Amino acid sequence: MAKTGVFSSDPTVRARAVELKRELQRLVRTIVDDDDYSIDAVDRAKDAICGLRELMLNKRSTATFKLHQALSCPQDFKCPLSNELMRDPVILASGQTYDRPYIQKWLNAGNRTCPRTQQVLSHTVLTPNHLIREMISQWCKSQGIELPSPVRCGREDGITEAERDRFFSLLNKLSAALPEQKEAAKELRLLTKKMPSFRALFGESIDAITQLLAPLSGGKSQSSVQPDLQEDVITTLLNLSIHDSNKKLVAETPMVIPLLMEALRSGTIQTRSNAAAALFTLSALDSNKALIGKSGVIRPLIDLLDEGHPLAMKDVASAIFNLCIFHENKARAVRDGAVRVILKKIMDGVHVDELLAILAMLSIHQRAVEEMGELGAVPCLLRIIRESNCERNTENCIAILHTICLNDRTKWKVLKEEEITYGTISKLAQDGTSRAKRKANGILERLRRDINITHTA
Repeated sequence: MAKTGVFSSDPTVRARAVELKRELQRLVRTIVDDDDYSIDAVDRAKDAICGLRELMLNKRSTATFKLHQALSCPQDFKCPLSNELMRDPVILASGQTYDRPYIQKWLNAGNRTCPRTQQVLSHTVLTPNHLIREMISQWCKSQGIELPSPVRCGREDGITEAERDRFFSLLNKLSAALPEQKEAAKELRLLTKKMPSFRALFGESIDAITQLLAPLSGGKSQSSVQPDLQEDVITTLLNLSIHDSNKKLVAETPMVIPLLMEALRSGTIQTRSNAAAALFTLSALDSNKALIGKSGVIRPLIDLLDEGHPLAMKDVASAIFNLCIFHENKARAVRDGAVRVILKKIMDGVHVDELLAILAMLSIHQRAVEEMGELGAVPCLLRIIRESNCERNTENCIAILHTICLNDRTKWKVLKEEEITYGTISKLAQDGTSRAKRKANGILERLRRDINITHTA
């Protein structure tokens, strides 16, 4: 009998578990294989593990509970959003009570109204409804069922009132005198790095991100902004963007993208690197890819890539890659000079893996293909195929070569000489991945046809 697995009975839960496992697999590979892995990778791996743990515990603890859900329970005990018995009732700013996971999902989607009353919320802080919680607990006991406890991961939802008060105090200091601004910004940077609960707090308060940006905005000239203050604020934005529930809210806060662009141009190298990393994490959402691309941020990213500072290269390349997944951003990247800069770095042997992947994505754009041909990409790509042991790199190289050579017949001469001297394409057609073999065989077929035409002529 096949093993069905813990998550198999619920397609939604199963799909989420598969997604989390894939993300965790990718992050663990990054952490294990890359000596220069980022704190972002570690935090995201931790979040993925916590997510899997929560799914597992929820599955086990609710099996009996779900069986009893059919029991008629008082309507006041049901969440207006799920119509199910509440496990963690909380009060919204409108005074209405909801089950925490369902109202949190509503707020995370960017909604700032009460689902029941449509009232605009003055804030999005969720206050535990201890009275309803106790009444539900007593009702469950009278029915002989156990109400599963809300599953929490680390300190995500475990923030104390004292910590909440400290959070708002620090936000207020960001509008005070410079010494207080610097003190508050540094502490928020550290708190949002160490405690996911503080990242979540920024999503609960409608003005928190705007308050965070106060020291860098309000008509201040960039020359008057303190470099260490800018670094702390931008790094706090990076920490916030790691939190999945914040990505949409952060990107759509009006001053965020312009200030990240300014940081890319004028900050210390650490600030510029962290700005690029923030854009990378924010661009995980498709809607953010479009929003960020329209802002004009791709050009300063390419300029920073061109400078080639080792500290920033990986974050910049990752941000450009993520943004170029969105089709319209490919054209923007080509227009802003990405092909020349990327190809130069590849020829210099700098971050070849990441940059080849970007070049392969851009190769669907006609102007990009023309530029690659003009800038000598063909010999470079053939050399990488000969010398590289990385299957992904050879795949990307042969895919780009296939596109270039179909576009420009003058490049066939270089391919013929390569094939005669090294047999590079033939070897790849025999030993490469299925995708590489397909592209290599397509080139070989055109080469043979071209040779026959030449001989006939």
